[in-house]
Amino acid sequence: MAQKYAKDQPAGFTNFIQRVAIVGIGGRIGSHIAEELIKTGKHKVTALVRGESKATVPGGVEATAIDYDDENSLVSALKRQQFLIITLAVTAPPDTQSKLLKAAAKAGVPYVMPNIYGGDILNNSLQADGMYDSRPKIAEIESLGLSWVVLVCGFWYEWSLALGPFWFGFDFPNKKVTFFDDGKTLINVSTWPQCGRAVAGLLSLKELPEDENDNSPTVSRWKNKPLYITSFKASQRDMLDSIHRLTGSIDKDWEIEYEPSAKRYEDGKAEMQKGMRTGFAKAMYARVFYVNGGGDFESSRGLDNDLVGLQKEDIDKITRGALDMIESGWNPFAQGFPSTTRR
Repeated sequence: MAQKYAKDQPAGFTNFIQRVAIVGIGGRIGSHIAEELIKTGKHKVTALVRGESKATVPGGVEATAIDYDDENSLVSALKRQQFLIITLAVTAPPDTQSKLLKAAAKAGVPYVMPNIYGGDILNNSLQADGMYDSRPKIAEIESLGLSWVVLVCGFWYEWSLALGPFWFGFDFPNKKVTFFDDGKTLINVSTWPQCGRAVAGLLSLKELPEDENDNSPTVSRWKNKPLYITSFKASQRDMLDSIHRLTGSIDKDWEIEYEPSAKRYEDGKAEMQKGMRTGFAKAMYARVFYVNGGGDFESSRGLDNDLVGLQKEDIDKITRGALDMIESGWNPFAQGFPSTTRR
């Protein structure tokens, strides 16, 4: 068994994470994680990119070409890496993460942050119902002898608000919102930059306690555990109130409908069966808004914000960013809606 204190490590041991590898650095969450890691100046950050990838690698990041069909290239790229962060697009082949995990195990990577970002992975009911069960992925990681840290951050707020009625229920072109139940169920949400800061804050900590008297937070504290972070907690009512403050609108300017979250969840699943891909988002989001359904993990689990140096964010500032995205015509699904959606 590996020693759990820095004082017990062999000569030459440095008690922090120096080498970090990221897959998906050109994506929404991967780019923010890389940016925040670079800001710390504490890590050598390596981007694993397909040979044919056109992804832009930011300054301060070293790019290493990989071939997912050549395990040797993956193992070689991961040799001596201490922490692997996986962020994959929904269009990635379903076995991509498995290939990375197997290579990481062979390369001896101690920690992996898998492609699981969103809801509380320890809430079995939510996982079973939530359209995105992460438990088999966790089991695979552990079966390979790897250690994991999962970022539990809730839905991405700006993404979810701007996407339209199948997500947070807001139809901006028609000024219409569908409140799930009474619209007052609070859930934890996060922003992409907050997620990046959370990972950078975690990896800026010592890896291990110095000795048995050291109670300061360390990376090892979250070994095979979730890292619970948030930007803020909000209900749909809070979201609409934020929109009102920013735009000068009032409730009478919007068409407000109400729908039971349980009915919306079942309707979304039925739509999926009919091949309506938006049914996935409809069901997944409705389920998280169940009263006491696990979307408010802050109340049941507590938060790790303070331990990794995070402050809560201002809802109006982030709503403003979402409104700007909408006004710019932002549409991540311009090439078609995928069969599943990231959060």
